[in-house]
Amino acid sequence: MDIVRKITKLLSKAHKKQYLLEEDRFLFEKIRTIIGFSPKELSWYKEAFSLKTSFGRNNYDRLEFLGDSVLGSIISCYLFEHYPNGNEGFLTQMKSKIVNRKNLNQIGERLELRCLISEEKGFKHSKDLSGNLLESFIGAVYMDFGYEICKGIVLSRIIPEAEMDRLKNKIISYKSLILEWCQKNKWTLNYETKEEILPSKQVVFRSVIFINGNQRAAATETSKKKAEEKVAQRAFYALNKKVKIV
Repeated sequence: MDIVRKITKLLSKAHKKQYLLEEDRFLFEKIRTIIGFSPKELSWYKEAFSLKTSFGRNNYDRLEFLGDSVLGSIISCYLFEHYPNGNEGFLTQMKSKIVNRKNLNQIGERLELRCLISEEKGFKHSKDLSGNLLESFIGAVYMDFGYEICKGIVLSRIIPEAEMDRLKNKIISYKSLILEWCQKNKWTLNYETKEEILPSKQVVFRSVIFINGNQRAAATETSKKKAEEKVAQRAFYALNKKVKIV
């Protein structure tokens, strides 16, 4: 990391002020604020924040694909080095906590990446757009500066060590946690999830969780996935008071 900081420091001094069109100046300044120095090729970042259009021009898809792989590599290498005694299960779980869609969306929102979007009127945003833009942004940084500089930016300015340590004890899936705990203790686990129609005509899903044949909790949500995650969370809190799952 010291080598990366030295390189980035040299880059920040070496970059001369670029002459930009008015429409590009905001993007340029925002990128410089995030990464700590001036971008070399602004075209990569313009592509990273271009959404899909009917005209077939470049959009963020390709850089999102690249950024996803680059980010996965950076986080995997960091965890391998930072936790020398961590087994495969722990490392996989930690990586999942860091690169899961919800966490990437939150980081993208913190960096205010949506304000950099170049789009057509009427474009409908995906709920995961902030996380997608974060990955395309990382892809653009990689193309602009290469792997080592990109790694330094990710670990010092985008997902710093303190943030990864904070996620260490965070539970991202109660359903997976309950399943793992039941398997470990050789207990049976079943969900009964049924679709229901409310008087308002809204369709919801009611899920009941059974552990060793005993009903532990029930929950209702707008999708089967959400209902089962919610009921698993309720069962976790109820069980954790009695048998201390974690």
